[in-house]
Amino acid sequence: MAPADGNDNPPEVIYGLHAVREALRAGVRPLQRLLVLATDRQFGEIVRLAKERHIPIHVEPRAAFDRFVPAGHHQGIIGLVAAKAYAEPDDIISSAQAQGQIPLLVLLDGVEDPHNLGAILRTAEASGVQGVFIPERRAVGLTSVVAKASAGAVDYMPVGRVANLTRLIERLQGAGLWVYALDADAPKVYTALDLRGPVALVFGGEGKGVRPGVREACDEAARIPMVGRVGSLNVSASAAVMLYEVLRQRGVGMAGKR
Repeated sequence: MAPADGNDNPPEVIYGLHAVREALRAGVRPLQRLLVLATDRQFGEIVRLAKERHIPIHVEPRAAFDRFVPAGHHQGIIGLVAAKAYAEPDDIISSAQAQGQIPLLVLLDGVEDPHNLGAILRTAEASGVQGVFIPERRAVGLTSVVAKASAGAVDYMPVGRVANLTRLIERLQGAGLWVYALDADAPKVYTALDLRGPVALVFGGEGKGVRPGVREACDEAARIPMVGRVGSLNVSASAAVMLYEVLRQRGVGMAGKR
């Protein structure tokens, strides 16, 4: 297993049964994921605490633990510390619907590169997004590399982590938001979308894009025109194009900083 936040900045870890158990009980240091050798009785209480706090649990071979803790005193359990605590999804949605605001949310379907996530958070904060959602699995979390790449935006942008993006999309639609996916094969160009009302934008991971099931749950999809030989933009560049199209349509910041 590769380091969770890229090779250029190893993640901060806590390890050992007692240290990880107390970190989970205290809840002061947010954990982005938990690595265990097994989920048997020895680790039962810790696994239960992690599940209660919606922390992803990964069963890994001993070699993976030895890479994180070369001294070998990990006792078969490691917690990877997040750069900041995740926000509750309900709180993000409520805040986005506060009086005087037009909801603008971002959903990321499997972004795995920490530099991409950091760049998206930076653009999201600059463009007035009220919150970003990421899946619990098969996606990078709020690591130290993400925090650095965001140039400080991670401290201001609420990030929620959800088990199922499709269910989240249904919740947002039920709350009155239009949900649009960016899809390179969509017939409609992104500028044809009406982004003036409450919207959530869905961006796919590197290489694979938005998964079909997530795409089907959205109200509509659109593409960014490509006239060169490259088939698509980097996900962070695509997010920037889309988010500033929202500002353009809403007339926000056109005459100066809002």
